[in-house]
Amino acid sequence: MPSHAEIIDRALDRIVTGYVFPQRAVEIDQAIRARLASGAYDALSGAAFCAAVTTHLQEVCPDKHLRLLWEDEPRAAEPAESEEGDGGRAAFLALMRTENQGIRRCEQLDGNIGYLDIRWMADAGEGARAIGAAMELVAHTRALLLDLRECRGGSPAGAAMWCSYFFPDDQVHLNDFYERATDSTRQYWTLSHLPAPRYLYRPVYVLTSTTTFSGGEDVAYTLQAYERAEVIGETTRGGAHPTKRHAVTEHITVAVPTARTINAVTGSNWEGVGVRPDRDVPADTAFEVAYKEALERPA
Repeated sequence: MPSHAEIIDRALDRIVTGYVFPQRAVEIDQAIRARLASGAYDALSGAAFCAAVTTHLQEVCPDKHLRLLWEDEPRAAEPAESEEGDGGRAAFLALMRTENQGIRRCEQLDGNIGYLDIRWMADAGEGARAIGAAMELVAHTRALLLDLRECRGGSPAGAAMWCSYFFPDDQVHLNDFYERATDSTRQYWTLSHLPAPRYLYRPVYVLTSTTTFSGGEDVAYTLQAYERAEVIGETTRGGAHPTKRHAVTEHITVAVPTARTINAVTGSNWEGVGVRPDRDVPADTAFEVAYKEALERPA
């Protein structure tokens, strides 16, 4: 196993060269090297060492995607991977296959209210059929509860696909991703073709919690910004930066946010502040509040 100094050198090299805000990367580099020199990590190893470094990274720069991560199972060093969910793209796609493309539950509630419990934003390619099947099953309900309280992130393109169902066509500019490495911006718009009917002109309630993160926040923030949904629950966790992971050792990877999200309506994002609900209620009561309101609205 490399020394602490070698691990930190490798991780900081990735952060300094890749982090979306270059000046903040310089500040991070200085702060972590000072911690190392002071002996802050001398008594730590494995997961505890990674957790301590992550805490210190986020003290300097409160970016929830900026992390040093420990894995018990060794893995070979690999090229940089886009972070989608808990790993690189191949691992993410495999995870989505075992997680029903992020769709935990789909139900027609009493009163003809639709309910979808979404735990991940699946890949827009492999996940399209499952997402379409879920939307097909709630297509004729009179209101929809989109439960993102346990949604931990996923694919930006998948988040754009979910959002597309709630707008009439492909003319809605959802957000942009600015990438430092290429100094370029990628636009995300609603999709022109979807495998199920769009869900239009009916109320949509998005349920959130302090667990809701990244891609889940993307959907909540976008639908709220366009006033297409009412967000009910708790302020979300606050991670808006697309991220790449780099192997540091066979057990350690560093997650480096390399881009930032720019919402087309607000010109900003939810990084560090989370998505603030329209109706601030405890997460465990958000379903009851939203369901009651949906039932009371005229059909």
